[in-house]
Amino acid sequence: MRHPVIAANWKMHGNQTLVKEWFAAFQKQDIDSANLEVVVCPPFPYLQQAKNAVMSGVSVKIGAQDVSDETKGAYTGQVSANMLTDNGCEYVIIGHSERRAINGETDALIAKKVLRALEAGLTPILCVGETLEQRQQNQTEQVVATQLLAVLETLTNEQVQAIIVAYEPVWAIGTGLAATAEQAQAVHAFLRQEVLKRNKKQGEMLRIIYGGSVKPENALELLAMPDIDGALVGGASLDAASFAQIVQAAK
Repeated sequence: MRHPVIAANWKMHGNQTLVKEWFAAFQKQDIDSANLEVVVCPPFPYLQQAKNAVMSGVSVKIGAQDVSDETKGAYTGQVSANMLTDNGCEYVIIGHSERRAINGETDALIAKKVLRALEAGLTPILCVGETLEQRQQNQTEQVVATQLLAVLETLTNEQVQAIIVAYEPVWAIGTGLAATAEQAQAVHAFLRQEVLKRNKKQGEMLRIIYGGSVKPENALELLAMPDIDGALVGGASLDAASFAQIVQAAK
């Protein structure tokens, strides 16, 4: 059985006040998190504060939004996987389209980051997705398969079972647009089939979550699809009540 994962990506938003108020508000939502993983990924400076809030009783895990492909050294501004675990992280988002586009991250670099995360005991949330132009040119499957296999080919069978894949169509991130449930399901099913070709158990167990303007209004329909195992939520996750509704939709 694949336990659903609902993850919040706060991106470069928030401050200490937001962290305090968000966790206090989320705790009041009376969320049933049994058989469900709830993850919050705030900016680096607020990881420890978020972890302390979790220790106060909020039933969520803490994740980071990125990680270095190096373990330590003279890499000014980078944060290693071990630093993340030292601050209470259990998950990390890797390969988000914004980092691919803005920071020029390649499939090879992203594969190294996934490996570093796994070595440190983190659960990577590997993002894959196509641009609007690529979709219009019928390149969706080629793009997402290339992004996924570039990572899987560097991992052992055991490591593959420890990752989460997030399908995030670039054209639906922060635009207010979202893939229909049927469009998202089609890509999720394709990704699962690509893994099934390599290993039946891995394909059946791999959790593939959807991201791209997920909100309370569309969460239930998306999460009802057979190959959608959760959501990576951006803007809607900044409001504790909205995020709680998305979490409840996964139950």
